[in-house]
Amino acid sequence: MGTLSTGVDSKSTLQLLRLGQSVAEFDDSLEKYFIENQAYHSLINDRADFIAGDKGTGKTAVYRILQKRYSITPELKNVEVIAGFNPIGNPVFQRLVQQDVNVLTEGQYVSVWKTYILSLIGNWLIDIVGGDFSENINQLQKLLNETNLLSKGNKPETIFSKIVNSLKQTFRPDTSETTFTISETGLPIVSQKFTFGDVGKSESAKIREITHEEAFDLLNDCLIDVGYSVWVALDRLDEAFQGYPNIEVPALRALLRTYLDLLAFDKLRLKIFVRKDLFRKIIGDGFVNLTHINARKVEIVWDEADLLNLLSRRIRDSSDFIETMEAQADSDETLFYKIFPEKVDAADRKPTTFNWIMSRIRDGNDIRAPRNLIDLVGKATEEQIRADSRVSRVIKSGERLIMSDALRNALSRLSDQRVQDTLLAEVGPEISAYINKFTTEKAEHNLETLSGILELEGEQLQYAIKQLMETGFLEEIKDTWKVPMLYRDGLGITQGKAFA
Repeated sequence: MGTLSTGVDSKSTLQLLRLGQSVAEFDDSLEKYFIENQAYHSLINDRADFIAGDKGTGKTAVYRILQKRYSITPELKNVEVIAGFNPIGNPVFQRLVQQDVNVLTEGQYVSVWKTYILSLIGNWLIDIVGGDFSENINQLQKLLNETNLLSKGNKPETIFSKIVNSLKQTFRPDTSETTFTISETGLPIVSQKFTFGDVGKSESAKIREITHEEAFDLLNDCLIDVGYSVWVALDRLDEAFQGYPNIEVPALRALLRTYLDLLAFDKLRLKIFVRKDLFRKIIGDGFVNLTHINARKVEIVWDEADLLNLLSRRIRDSSDFIETMEAQADSDETLFYKIFPEKVDAADRKPTTFNWIMSRIRDGNDIRAPRNLIDLVGKATEEQIRADSRVSRVIKSGERLIMSDALRNALSRLSDQRVQDTLLAEVGPEISAYINKFTTEKAEHNLETLSGILELEGEQLQYAIKQLMETGFLEEIKDTWKVPMLYRDGLGITQGKAFA
């Protein structure tokens, strides 16, 4: 275990420590301590198109590093990565759930996705080389213009807004206005509608339908002309249709169908970052050609050594802190135990502090998200600084910077935060109602006590238990179920069995 030099002022030293943001979208220092995990290597070597992981495990971090490094990554020579989403603010896809756009069929959503991807890549291509670069690109520019998809800006929100605005016209057409029809076999069709005399007497121009295959064949040829391949990266899908289950499943199933259809075109590829629970929800009881998707899917996995290394990288980024701690040459474990006590609870058979942390940041599916580790250590640092502000402390022999009470208080705060921002905020009203029923209850249950708490029996009870297990709120152990320690304090759940 590490030994901290005596005479160090605890508060002033801890104030030098900066761990960065636990949410990748807001972390400006992410690149300094990013770990090139297996998911990242599979992605840049084009062995994976789906990056799957639980919330807080680093899907967006992988995307952000890909976006920053692809132009200097040898494996991605002649590959352009285009963001298929806006990294902050409401996801562009939320425009589809606005009240003035009707729910479409799954096939129509396929057409929307394909139109968006064609327009996104096509406008980017025309923007960088111009419409006169080749005959193919000239034809692409003409196609986008005819279908009202040519955009002055190639940002995702600009392009998607044009598509959604056209959808609105489909369901609320005005006289003497361009109308937009969604076909399941071709790109949206644009035609001009003229009204003469009495309302209802109208004449339309001849409609031209452009098939998906025709449009993407042309786009693929354009990319061959410029010598580039394009990856469209799609993230934040869990936020896109949140609260609209009648749209979420068909729209995202349509995205998977779109992915499969576009495999026929070798110069363009979708790279999809998706939460594992959402992926299970999308495929439901089955999905045609799921084996093709699973063959190109990689899951983000963190073991204990990875997490310790991640934390150490963030700590080492605070150079003044490391210098004060005289930790420049320390191993990850030595550095950790210069900061934390050997054990949170002093009894002989109690776990080491690192194992104590690992057992408390995990959910019922044994997922230990890096976000939980970073937030717990950050909150423990705050708690210790607050305590040292009340009573100043100079480190004595055998003492550590962060004490056991600070870790316990930090866990309570983390638990409350994760109950609110992970469980209740994202599982929907039905599962939220189930979770709230466990407030102030015991942590361990059998079938009988679960039936009493949830007020359910038979198949309804089994369904509820399955849902709670999938969210990571319950963990099955033989014939009993436990609420993981991560969520106990946030709901006032106490340790022990609810049954004799």
